[in-house]
Amino acid sequence: MPGHDLRETRLTTTQVYRGVLLDVRRDEVQLPNGRQSLREYIRHPGAAAVVPVPAPGRVVLVRQYRYALGAETIEVPAGKRDAGEALSVTARRELAEETGYDCSDLLRLGLIHPSVGYSDESIEIYLARGLRRTEGSTDPDEFIEPLECPLQEALEWVRQGKITDVKTIIALDWADRYLSGAWTAP
Repeated sequence: MPGHDLRETRLTTTQVYRGVLLDVRRDEVQLPNGRQSLREYIRHPGAAAVVPVPAPGRVVLVRQYRYALGAETIEVPAGKRDAGEALSVTARRELAEETGYDCSDLLRLGLIHPSVGYSDESIEIYLARGLRRTEGSTDPDEFIEPLECPLQEALEWVRQGKITDVKTIIALDWADRYLSGAWTAP
């Protein structure tokens, strides 16, 4: 890209906190102008999200309680990648765990970075078709209710503010564009 080099160079890194999910870092960096500054951010293993299509014009979402928000949300099935796991495997695993479906066709729609200001998290978004029932088995501390609805109704929930999760908003939009023929997956 034209213009100045905007890269920042890491000088030191400190792990501030390491939990089950969060790995919080504080780095001292050298800025493009030679000055130094601090950067705090969260390292994330990556995740996959999937839009399951059980029949033309229909999708499967999940309803769950999100403790940080103190509210129930409606989302596409998604979850973090296990160490060394391919993201397509993560997508299939989360599809089965959260909805009780497997799929014969898994199409990658694209990649998003939902929180670039403070996290390196990336989420691969997939479209799943050719669904067949399996035994769903959520994690023991996860309570999820699958919800099948028309895709257009889910998009209306986005417009109404009933769906506010960014990965779900993007995933539904991309699925709608792809399925309507207005967009081609990368």
